[in-house]
Amino acid sequence: MFSMKKITFIFLIVFCLLIANYYFLSAPNINKTATTIHIAPNTSLVSISEELEARNVVRSALTLKVIVSFLKSDTQIARGDYLFEKNLPVYKVAWQLASSRHGISPIKITFKEGITNNQIADILATKLSGFRRDLFLADPRTKEGYLFPDTYFFFPLTTAGEIADEFSQNFNNQIISLEKDIKNSNRSLSDIIIMASIIEKEARGKSDASMISGILWKRISLGMPLQADAAPITYKQKGLPSEAINNPGLVTINA
Repeated sequence: MFSMKKITFIFLIVFCLLIANYYFLSAPNINKTATTIHIAPNTSLVSISEELEARNVVRSALTLKVIVSFLKSDTQIARGDYLFEKNLPVYKVAWQLASSRHGISPIKITFKEGITNNQIADILATKLSGFRRDLFLADPRTKEGYLFPDTYFFFPLTTAGEIADEFSQNFNNQIISLEKDIKNSNRSLSDIIIMASIIEKEARGKSDASMISGILWKRISLGMPLQADAAPITYKQKGLPSEAINNPGLVTINA
């Protein structure tokens, strides 16, 4: 038979386990709907855990941090949006973070060669719920001509700064293949991008881009106005416009 002391001891253990489960493992049971958070690049696990506690996704930020650290060798969580269903126990939240299970898919957006910054911003505004058009266009990295046309994948809450950074990184990565040719051309990258943006609108196809490029550079060398329909100002003004008129693709930049 169990003595009263043993019964009391067992009761205390069970009670402590129930309390621990309630405060540290079970869901807060406050949220009536799923919760979506956005994790920016290089956000610390501590900050993420504290936000999830503040948003009532988990009861204890410390418990979440400990479990994620146990499940994952490094504590860097993949960036992007994470959708947490209502009333998830903390270990499921931890597993979702540790395994980069976003619970929501990024949105695929393709931008064609020759698109302008304003057109890019318009498309992003219709596709991404958290997009700030004003912040995007004001970012110094979103200079006309340097938003490389390509297919991108963005989460709905991706910030304007993160989008600008991704465009900028892609442009730099793409232009690496042309570094030697740019250096040998004795022309600045800025002049090449401006010319490429004009060619992008002038050329009827990629095949005649090089021919048009040769004609326009020849006019510049002769001190003539460009007389390009894509940039009406060049009918009177000699030389290149002060900035690109759109965002050219790699083929046109190469041309």
